[in-house]
Amino acid sequence: MNEVEQIESRIRNLSPEELVKLRAWFAEFDAQAWDRQVEADSASGKPDHLLNESMGEYKTGQSRLL
Repeated sequence: MNEVEQIESRIRNLSPEELVKLRAWFAEFDAQAWDRQVEADSASGKPDHLLNESMGEYKTGQSRLL
C-alpha cells in the first residue's frame, strides 16, 4: 500500500468530529499553497502577458463586461 492509500484508509476511519477538523486544516493548507503559487507566478512575471493583453483590449475599446 502506497502512502496515499494509507492516508485514504486513515481518513475513512476518522470520526465525524475528526473529519471536521481535517477539512478545516486542509482548507487552510490548500489556501496557503495557492497563495504561495500565485506569489511565485507573479514574481516570475508569468501572468504579465495576460495583463498586457487585457490592457491592450481596454485601451482599444475591445474589452467588455460579461
